[in-house]
Amino acid sequence: MRVSGAVYALIVNACVALMFATTFAVLRASYPQHRAIGWFCATYAVGLLSPLSELGVRFAPTPALFNATSYLALVVSMLCFTHGVAALSGRAPPRRAAPTIVALALGGRVMLDDAARNTIGYGLVYQFPFYSMLLLCTAMAVAAVRARRDPWWAALGVVFAITMSYFLVKPFFAAAFGSGATMRDYAASSYALFSQAVGGLLTIAAALAVLLMVVRAVLRSTRIEAETDMLTGVANRRGFERRAAALIDAARRDGQPVTAIMLDLDHFKQINDAFGHATGDAVLHAVAQALSGAVPPGALVARLGGEEFVALLGATDQRRAALVAETIRRAIARLGPRLPAVTFSAGIAELRPHDTLGTLLDRADRAAYEAKQAGRDRIYPALSSAT
Repeated sequence: MRVSGAVYALIVNACVALMFATTFAVLRASYPQHRAIGWFCATYAVGLLSPLSELGVRFAPTPALFNATSYLALVVSMLCFTHGVAALSGRAPPRRAAPTIVALALGGRVMLDDAARNTIGYGLVYQFPFYSMLLLCTAMAVAAVRARRDPWWAALGVVFAITMSYFLVKPFFAAAFGSGATMRDYAASSYALFSQAVGGLLTIAAALAVLLMVVRAVLRSTRIEAETDMLTGVANRRGFERRAAALIDAARRDGQPVTAIMLDLDHFKQINDAFGHATGDAVLHAVAQALSGAVPPGALVARLGGEEFVALLGATDQRRAALVAETIRRAIARLGPRLPAVTFSAGIAELRPHDTLGTLLDRADRAAYEAKQAGRDRIYPALSSAT
């Protein structure tokens, strides 16, 4: 039996779908917190049934069942894909639009059951769920570009728009070049090879674009996790040093002051001994949140270790930093009735022309030590002496 080029295209499409389904499955197992990956895995796992069903149409004696499963698989696959794009963009899934498209698509497909395939009307109804879902995906990509000014989302939107356009004009090509009046006629036509090849290329392009976005999101979340103190939710030393270097470079370019406030909780060991480590952890978390809420927008807050915190303030001189430190003192004094009272000793240092981040923090740390030596529960230099 002679095997046509369209059959080879279907086999290639099935292999591609299997490859992407496997890739997303591995990513999903490794990063279960990313919901989008699960939707994309389902997209290609379900989509795999379509080329397999198309092969069944060609070789099975009763093609009606495979004809139905091919279309249903594509529709469900597109539904999963749309939900995946929504999850990837951080938007709510189109809860009304997507189900409505699916319902209209399935209803339209039933109505077309005995109609001739090689008409524009048939093609527009048949392709409706694909260009409609891709229109939703394009709209979500555009919204992501507007919200984030992200060129990656712009590129993804272009891929979606091109793929959507293909499905929209596909019925006109089918009518012009002859797709056959029946499913078997279509399977034997030269147009089928064109349709499967172009559709496969666009599918690969969309899958690769989405995969790149997923990998980027995974890498970003991994970096955030690596640079975040899990107990308090603020930056750890690694994250603080990376962001602080960028803040200092920008401030120097703009001729703006930068000031560090080093805070060390007073007698924190006594809190752990008297109330237990769970309460001590709750105090650290509450202090971090109070500190984050008290500093100006754009300030960097980090836990450097133990009970030691730091805030790095851009466009802030030493005197204004002392005012901020007093605001922090008042915020930490109101941690809540269920937590023990806590005070801190703080040191303030303003960036000098030849300072590095290390020397700046060292001077702030020495100032905090002087505050402890002077009796704790104080800021050094005090607001009255800050210059």
